[in-house]
Amino acid sequence: MLSELEEYLRQKGLSVTEFAKRSQLHSGTLSNILRGHRPIAMQQLDRITQAMGQEEGYFYDLYIDDYIIRGSSDWRRIGPLLLRCADLNKLDSIQRLARHIMDNLMYAPLLFETAEELFMAGKKEAAAAIYEIVAEAERYQHSERLALCQFRLFIIALSDDQNRNLWAANRFEPFVERLDEVDQLDALKELANTYRSLQRWDKVDECAAKMGHKARIQYDLKVQHERRASEPVKLPGRPLFFYIAYSDLLRGNVCDELGDYEGALGYKYAYSDLSWVSEQGEEVEQWKALFFEWSTANIYITKLLSGDTTVLESYVDYINKHRNELVMGLLHILRAANKNQFVIDYTLECYKQELSEILNEIVKGRYSRNLAMDRQASLIYELAYYYLYKGDYPKGFDLLLTAIKNFQQINNEKYILESVILFEKFRSNASQEIKLQYQTLLLGGDSHEEKGRYTSYGS
Repeated sequence: MLSELEEYLRQKGLSVTEFAKRSQLHSGTLSNILRGHRPIAMQQLDRITQAMGQEEGYFYDLYIDDYIIRGSSDWRRIGPLLLRCADLNKLDSIQRLARHIMDNLMYAPLLFETAEELFMAGKKEAAAAIYEIVAEAERYQHSERLALCQFRLFIIALSDDQNRNLWAANRFEPFVERLDEVDQLDALKELANTYRSLQRWDKVDECAAKMGHKARIQYDLKVQHERRASEPVKLPGRPLFFYIAYSDLLRGNVCDELGDYEGALGYKYAYSDLSWVSEQGEEVEQWKALFFEWSTANIYITKLLSGDTTVLESYVDYINKHRNELVMGLLHILRAANKNQFVIDYTLECYKQELSEILNEIVKGRYSRNLAMDRQASLIYELAYYYLYKGDYPKGFDLLLTAIKNFQQINNEKYILESVILFEKFRSNASQEIKLQYQTLLLGGDSHEEKGRYTSYGS
């Protein structure tokens, strides 16, 4: 690092005083740095780099070699350097630096706190690089910090790729019980939501049941004032009653998927009445109002799924008043219609414009991107199912091919297979052009009728 600076001064014919003025450093300070009597601070390094006409962070790797690896692991230099590397997204530099100092586990708390700072600032990739290294170093420690690292890595890993999401959930789940009892609530909520997007209803029910049980224990402790008033109480991300009610909501959702409509109604009526909640505040009231809204809609959904068409008009009225629920509302109506074989042409006509928009973009709402894409793809699949069974083959096949593309984009193998099964069931009604598009979509080549290499489903 110093040799590069000295060579620069020689080539440019600059004195220490001239370069000090250019870099806005005191000439005595710069002289001491060049003589090795004083280490370079981060702010000074950035000024020197700029004065030499190099891009930001150009000398960071040399700085790590000269002042950290071959020098001393002084956190007063390491901490700011990590933050600057994160600003410039120099992930390789972050990893080199973190791996070097983690030879000494005393740095684990400081590295973890830095990762937390980056995570909260939205610098997820830089945070993940540090979390991974801390977790690797502490993998045999069974510490809460290790579990928190894995929790953060799970959140950061979630994406549009359903296979990756399943991998991330499976990797994180064994660490839930090592978390603080309060953090476990948010961890189980995130796991349950992830498994819900993956259609893993057994895991949704398992996580939701654990979350509800743990939340009730925490709620009772709070209500009964069993903690000493002077003892600091860690709070979860949302009011405690939320996790109890949300557990019921998720388990009602599971019952719907399994066809247990009586059980589903039991859970839904449970979170429609939250008069027992003693927590107070604006946030509490907002969540209570939302759960009441959701219970109203979800009771309609369960009745529709059970074949009760008398609530269709009421549910449509609900959707019209809550437009942010449009995608899910139409998805539930279509699933109920397809399951029970009732006609909803008039309803679909009423939402013709909205359905056209859904086919072309992901509707913005309160849901995460991966969940929104999954629901968009599912809605298109259910529309295809409806029109194919209705005999409107051109529209049905066009929608089905779109659904397959979307499921491929999010790597949802289960519904890619469901789409293939549906196509093969109606293959005889497909035009040659549709068959070629289908084969190209799935195999990237010619149709299997021409190659004679593939066996179709249901033919």
